[in-house]
Amino acid sequence: MQLIDRYHRKFEYLRLSITDECNFKCNYCLPDGYERTHQKQFLSQHEIGNLINAFAELGTTKVRITGGEPSLRRDFSKIISQIAETNAIQKVVTTTNGFNLSKHAVEWFDAGLKSINVSVDSLDANTFNLITGKNIFHKVMEGVDACVAAGFEQVKVNSVLMKGLNDHDLTTFLSWIKRNPIQLRFIELMRTEDNADFFNKYHLSGQAIKALLLKQQWLPKIRHVNDGPAEVFTHPDYLGEIGLIMPYSKDFCDNCNRLRVSAVGRLHLCLFGEEGVDLRHLLQKSSDKEQLKETILASLQEKKSSHFLDLGLSGGTPHLASIGG
Repeated sequence: MQLIDRYHRKFEYLRLSITDECNFKCNYCLPDGYERTHQKQFLSQHEIGNLINAFAELGTTKVRITGGEPSLRRDFSKIISQIAETNAIQKVVTTTNGFNLSKHAVEWFDAGLKSINVSVDSLDANTFNLITGKNIFHKVMEGVDACVAAGFEQVKVNSVLMKGLNDHDLTTFLSWIKRNPIQLRFIELMRTEDNADFFNKYHLSGQAIKALLLKQQWLPKIRHVNDGPAEVFTHPDYLGEIGLIMPYSKDFCDNCNRLRVSAVGRLHLCLFGEEGVDLRHLLQKSSDKEQLKETILASLQEKKSSHFLDLGLSGGTPHLASIGG
């Protein structure tokens, strides 16, 4: 049994949210801060173990632990270890806002984390504060340096691209990665249920940056089977790389290779467009594993060919923190 959909796409990459809580107030995601909208408990380590075992037997080799902010869970390091020790899981990674990074980077590395993505939307401290609602730019950057020092296979920095807010930072970012082995990833701002006005004001296509990179002799990098959606570019004069995530580009979904499970145990076939399939009742006992696998496989056949964002749809996602971005 393998995770292959009707369009012959193979899914070896799982994004697992372990909380939807976040302590930042990013203007493109939770401008008013996190407010809990449900009474459900987040997945326990026991439930996570049963879930990961089933996905591993279906061919999953890479797991990204997401949130909200995953490090807000006190058992975060234990969850990393639990997943890393699962047979067939080759790579455990995470995405973090960096709040707890400088203190725990080595601990997470020792627990089995292979690489890490840190959200840094600007290299200017004032702009960082304006976007995130947190005046801790230097603390987050100390965390990025701690990850490089700890020996992670790859350290990535995510920056949501926004017209008039941080697009002028490109030159500064390029200067930074010239001497730092960081993969800098520009992510197009995405429209959700609650940010239509913000999206219309600040959305900027990544195609303009791609054209600029190609003009400056940056070269496309070969994509591996369980890589994420970024188009990655390298340059012989730079230690770092550039990744572009452009969900509004043509054929973006053709190479989709990832599924999502929310912090309360719902399987989401796409970041956008559907309410998800409840798996939680099948996560209580290991003896339900075969039924769990059958449910995942059957649900996958309902996955659509595209998220249709280019048609102006935003699906049912209230905000990016709700199912792990």
